[in-house]
Order: sequence, then C-alpha cells, then structure tokens
Amino acid sequence: MERVPVKSANLKSIGYDINEQTLEVEFLDGSIYRHQRVPPLQFQKLLAAPSKAYYLAAYIVGDCKPFEKTESDPPGH
Repeated sequence: MERVPVKSANLKSIGYDINEQTLEVEFLDGSIYRHQRVPPLQFQKLLAAPSKAYYLAAYIVGDCKPFEKTESDPPGH
C-alpha cells in the first residue's frame, strides 16, 4: 500500500485502501500497523486532524477497529 508522509510527532506516513477500507500507519520507529474497517470519512478526518496521533488513538484504535502489526519496510523503501 502506498503511504503519504505526514507531519506528526509520532507518525511518519499514512496510507489507505478505499476498496478494502484498510488504513496503514507507519510510526517514526518504523513499525507499521494495518487497521481494518476504517470508513473513508474517518481516514479523511485523520488526515485533517491537527494531532494525527491523537485522532488515531481516540477514534480508530479507541473504536476497537481490528488491526495487525506488519513487518517494517525494508531499508531504502
């Protein structure tokens, strides 16, 4: 999934697959999480949020969306 860089104290990049309604979040430490069943509007609100890490914690993780930790990207990605 292609991710776009974001300005955040904790997040490096965010990607979204509208067909699967899957959100992918890369943290500054290199860890990547995929969240399932994230509606497009919630993704748009995440991108627009002043604090993306807060929005992610409060409205995506806090809403108990199913998620999984994936392997970090290989170096140079």
